[in-house]
Amino acid sequence: MAKVLIMMSGGVDSSVAAALLKEAGHEVTGVTLRLADAPPDSGRVGGCCSLGDVEDARCVARFLGIPHYSLNEKDLFQRTVLRNFAEEYRSGRTPNPCYRCNQWIKFDHVLRWGRELGFEAVATGHYARIEWVDGQPLLARGLDRNKDQTYFLASIRPEVLPRLLFPIGDLTKGRVRELAAKFGLITAEKEESQELCFAHDLDYRNALEPGAPGEIVDEEGNLLGVHEGIARYTIGQRKGIGLSGGPFYVIRLEPETGRVVVGGEEDLFAEEVEADELNAFRPLREGEILTAHPRYRHPGVPARVEGLGVNSIRVRFLSPERALTPGQALALYEGDRLIAGAVIRKVAEKRGAPVLV
Repeated sequence: MAKVLIMMSGGVDSSVAAALLKEAGHEVTGVTLRLADAPPDSGRVGGCCSLGDVEDARCVARFLGIPHYSLNEKDLFQRTVLRNFAEEYRSGRTPNPCYRCNQWIKFDHVLRWGRELGFEAVATGHYARIEWVDGQPLLARGLDRNKDQTYFLASIRPEVLPRLLFPIGDLTKGRVRELAAKFGLITAEKEESQELCFAHDLDYRNALEPGAPGEIVDEEGNLLGVHEGIARYTIGQRKGIGLSGGPFYVIRLEPETGRVVVGGEEDLFAEEVEADELNAFRPLREGEILTAHPRYRHPGVPARVEGLGVNSIRVRFLSPERALTPGQALALYEGDRLIAGAVIRKVAEKRGAPVLV
């Protein structure tokens, strides 16, 4: 049995994870991160990282008879995740703050904190698994494919995998709810948060500073309208552009000129991306074909590794892919195993939509 630190979000998943660890005989301690609070006038009391979540996690820990800590990391969150979020949008990119939070806070800062306190392992309520292949650990999809969260974990450094536990990775969401009721946990029927922890009205734009106004143009540079800042747009967007006629889609953002470029849906398709911040869980080979997920909830499509750099990768999709977006995470899989993660830097070779026969 091990001395385990469990990150408790105040939701049902991490609550059941903590209960399973305790039932297995581990020496368990819970920790809840305070990263962002709802505004006082929002009328919101729950959701990711809120005061209500901290209290729910504390109550579950008390019920299970395990110690519990609350870490106020709002300053760290502001200096890393939120700063990156704002800078990326100002640069015409679309960031993934959950990917960054896992990278810089949960699986870096918290792991170091836990190691300094003598914890042998850190656990979470993510739907993910660790599989050992030829003596090396790899991240694998959770059993419940509808809840699988490995896409958001693609930035985890491979060397920390042996210290991680995902107790509910082999369970479905329904089974997690059943176990929560069986254990008598107060979070058994708690609804899931579907929002960013710092955008409590579900609109990320309200978490950004107003940008400089600029032009909305077509591919030929013809002026079609004006906008209030490129941070309010993302590749593939159709609604809220503010143009009559169409339909128009955002196909490119130009931070250097401040222009939003729009076109038809056929202009959204491309075959190749270049990505940096490559994080590989095993050596990659040029020419190998993997299953690529260029965003969360993407079904996954075949893509070939065309080029490899020290920290970069070039990937070509076997058929044109819609709305490939700089700033988004690119996760590469081999079957259910996560092979690598990276961040899309550039989209190349626009080809038009695939022809359906």
